[in-house]
Amino acid sequence: MSQAFDYDLIIIGAGVGGHGAAIHAVRRGLKTAIIEAADMGGTCVNRGCIPSKALLAASGRVRELQNAHHLNSLGIQVGNIAFDRQAISDHAKNLVSKIQGDMSNSLKRLGVDVIYGWGQLAGEQKVVVKTEAGEQTLTAQDVMLSPGSVPFVPPGIEIDNKTVFTSDGALKLEWLPSWVAIIGSGYIGLEFCDIYTALGSEVTLVEALDKVMPTFDPDIAKVAQRVLIGPRDVETRAGVLAMKVIPGSPVVIELADRETKEIVDVLEVDACLVATGRIPATKDLGLERVGIETDRRGFIAVDDELRVLRDGEPIPHLWAIGDATGKMMLAHAASAQGVVAVENICGESRTVNYRSIPAAAFTHPEVSFVGLTEPQAKALADQEGYEIATVKTYFKGNSKALAEGESDGLAKVIYRKDTGEILGAHILGLHASDLIQEAANAIAQGQTVTALSYCVHTHPTLSEVMDEAFKRAVVSA
Repeated sequence: MSQAFDYDLIIIGAGVGGHGAAIHAVRRGLKTAIIEAADMGGTCVNRGCIPSKALLAASGRVRELQNAHHLNSLGIQVGNIAFDRQAISDHAKNLVSKIQGDMSNSLKRLGVDVIYGWGQLAGEQKVVVKTEAGEQTLTAQDVMLSPGSVPFVPPGIEIDNKTVFTSDGALKLEWLPSWVAIIGSGYIGLEFCDIYTALGSEVTLVEALDKVMPTFDPDIAKVAQRVLIGPRDVETRAGVLAMKVIPGSPVVIELADRETKEIVDVLEVDACLVATGRIPATKDLGLERVGIETDRRGFIAVDDELRVLRDGEPIPHLWAIGDATGKMMLAHAASAQGVVAVENICGESRTVNYRSIPAAAFTHPEVSFVGLTEPQAKALADQEGYEIATVKTYFKGNSKALAEGESDGLAKVIYRKDTGEILGAHILGLHASDLIQEAANAIAQGQTVTALSYCVHTHPTLSEVMDEAFKRAVVSA
């Protein structure tokens, strides 16, 4: 470290991305500080991935135990099933507390200085931290911005955090509404639909685009309609905008035609969850002090090596990772970016292969994907002059799924006809979030369906769903 600086690296934001970057920086020999304005772990640990998975785990057990037909088919009989809403909420809260502590301890053990306060750029290679005790200015050879994101609330929607709330409020599970409207049918909307219906709520899914689950591969969305939505107490309203949401008892939601903006219906429900995506938390970071302008949504422009751009050119020694870059708003994507940025700080030349980063909705059953959807792959193929092919396999033909009595599901692989290169994979079924990793690693390593068809998969396991897909791809090539 140059004696001219307090640190080699200062990271603003101790979410999963910033935390991972700090750990990797220490391993690379950098004297590191991390600044956090709120809670260790950021969105993922406190208001996202972790508490939602705890709620999904508990509510999923309730769903399983209440499914008498499924249990009877396995020879199991149970009595009346009851649950304690507060205890389920506490399970999520306790898990957050544990992981917060684990993350803090890991940084302390490695010698990372953790500074609680509001971090802002004070200039190039300079950061000011505002705390209750006052301000302090720190310098670093390199500065990394990892501020994360916050829920997006469209105009016309009023949040009271009692009857109308975002995922931040829903994760507290302070009450169970009899009828809840969920605005948005992406990952967040789907997961909360799963939680609420398992615990006895009626759900109306409101989607502005012309179909529910618009960002998912069409074949997966079709199966999801049959498996995740149709059999449950869920009504879907697609192609309509929630123009106005007024908290109260009841909550009043004015739905308008997406094209004409004319009011077509008014819903009166017990509660409304606004799950319309997230926006970067890039306000009050002092970006203007170094001449940085975000785009209209607030994202920070970066190059492939995650250097912050000013007028299209990289600013020396300033980096950004995570949701604020707008690349992929996923915790593990932020972690990957953090490691890559640190490697580049240390003189390497690394980039992130975003097509190889998987994602999942932890519904019951789960949905996962990596790479391109079929429409995206077709568009790319038309542009670059090659043909694509797809194969599908079904969980109904998998011995392990049949043994579990969980045989609803589909795996789909999209690949190039000429080379066999995998362009995308999509799974809906038992443990889909785990199964997708094989395809993600294959995309990262440039493996073909032919090469993967010769890999040996344990029998009987769910992984054979993917094995069968790869083998069918070779046969049909």
